[in-house]
Amino acid sequence: MHTVYRAENLFDAHLVKDALEAGGIPAFIAGEYLTGGVGQLPAMDYIAVMVPASSLAEAGGIVAEVEARLVEARQAIDDLPDDPLAAPC
Repeated sequence: MHTVYRAENLFDAHLVKDALEAGGIPAFIAGEYLTGGVGQLPAMDYIAVMVPASSLAEAGGIVAEVEARLVEARQAIDDLPDDPLAAPC
């Protein structure tokens, strides 16, 4: 198994894993259960999405697409006004 993505959190890891599996690539989240062991401290560099060596090249494109969408989503959240009542409907 080879690491194709290092996640900031479990949500991101599962988004990548689900996208890979939807593309027919078996994926595994390493370190998923280690986050409970660090308590309330942020889990840094514990979570990785892994795929078999035979799927490594194909997985790169899928991971890049998910990463780009995550960046867009985070930017959209950052662009929201601080006052939720001021947001246009």
